Amino acid sequence: MAAARSGSSRRRRPTDLSRPTHLDPTEVGVLSQATGARLDLVGEASASTAVTGVSLRAQDVRPGDLFAALPGARTHGARFAADAVERGATAVLTDAAGRAELARVLPTDATCAVLVHPEPRRVLGGGSARIYGNPSQRLKLIGITGTSGKTTTSYMVEAALLAAGHSVGLIGTVQTRVNGVAVPSSLTTPEAPTLQGLLAAMVERGVDAVVMEVSSHALALGRVDGAHFAVGAFTNLSQDHLDFHPTMRAYFEAKALLFAAGSSTRAVRSVICVDDEWGRRMAEIASAGSSFAPVTVSTTDVAATWRAEQVTVEPDGSQHVTLAGPGRSGVEMVLPLPGRFNVANATLAVAIAVAAGVSATEAATAMAQVSVPGRLERVDRGQPFLAIVDYAHKPGALDAVLSTLRAQSTGRIGVVVGAGGDRDHGKRPMMGAAAARGAELVIITDDNPRTEDPAAIRAAMLAGIG
Repeated sequence: MAAARSGSSRRRRPTDLSRPTHLDPTEVGVLSQATGARLDLVGEASASTAVTGVSLRAQDVRPGDLFAALPGARTHGARFAADAVERGATAVLTDAAGRAELARVLPTDATCAVLVHPEPRRVLGGGSARIYGNPSQRLKLIGITGTSGKTTTSYMVEAALLAAGHSVGLIGTVQTRVNGVAVPSSLTTPEAPTLQGLLAAMVERGVDAVVMEVSSHALALGRVDGAHFAVGAFTNLSQDHLDFHPTMRAYFEAKALLFAAGSSTRAVRSVICVDDEWGRRMAEIASAGSSFAPVTVSTTDVAATWRAEQVTVEPDGSQHVTLAGPGRSGVEMVLPLPGRFNVANATLAVAIAVAAGVSATEAATAMAQVSVPGRLERVDRGQPFLAIVDYAHKPGALDAVLSTLRAQSTGRIGVVVGAGGDRDHGKRPMMGAAAARGAELVIITDDNPRTEDPAAIRAAMLAGIG
């Protein structure tokens, strides 16, 4: 969405972060016991066959890897097992259908161990963590979930941890970073083998804290299985991803896997924004059976552990915020990012940082240095108007951004906006309606239509404008 209106030694560009450079091997017999998978031996493989990595894609396999041959929407990953073994895979994880496919595609002289499990995706995360030495237990892992604000909040927490002297990794929608140096990112939350390899590589490079965005897809599909979260945080919930989750309740329940009793991905400590009803429900879930009461955050009149008590908006859009926390008030915070929603993001970030061991004053002070790519980001090419780029791709986020710009603008606002293809159809007219409410000029355009007809997507958005 577009609307009218450093280089120290610790920031050297990291080398390949896909996996560690050194890893102690794991025997397939050990993996079989850890995952509950049946072990079949092909050729000269044995229970002591060594595994030193994991890959979901045959073309990415390195010698010593476990190849995860999972059932897919169109084809079974086992079809590519021969290529994986030829590239050096020593083991394959699959299901019964995949095992039958292996018997067909593997050459007669192939050697590999086969781990057969009825739900291989369900054990892939834990197996990957075991292979990579359980890296999330060797650092402080912070997971942030919610519909909007995950990226901004993660950058804010990163800033607080860096200010406190931590070596910090960040994993999210825009990029992966180590101590502020960026590596491109493709998924909000990587698949389990990629995530565990990345965490292990970060541990190897001295990282002691990682902040990561955790999507509902990642929680529902097991991408973060095997991850040990020291702190889990919740921003808010509004309509999105109903192409994947059948209802808002199902969407909420996927998010709740980071906080719910009995969930394998439950965080040790939870920090939850209770500005909306979903947040208040999440706080109730997080409190059940936990050794630590959830830390709550509010920017409204809702009672909470941390509250934004006073907010002063400066002429340039920056904000001066006074926070009150446990046993103290008067924590001052200067926030360069405009918008009430960013006050909520920053208050949540301070509470997360405190839960991770950073002092409140240090965390609040760090907010003054935060900038987030593609989040109310100014574009200045000498034009006689203010141009802003924002990632807003949900109705609630678009409403919030345009409301923020309206409050700080005396002139007309124009918005250029689109909706992605093969995603939640129901939000498209809502996006159009939000754009029309917030701007005098609305330009509906294409935003990665994928396999859909772009004209049909544009028509759905225009239907919301009337």
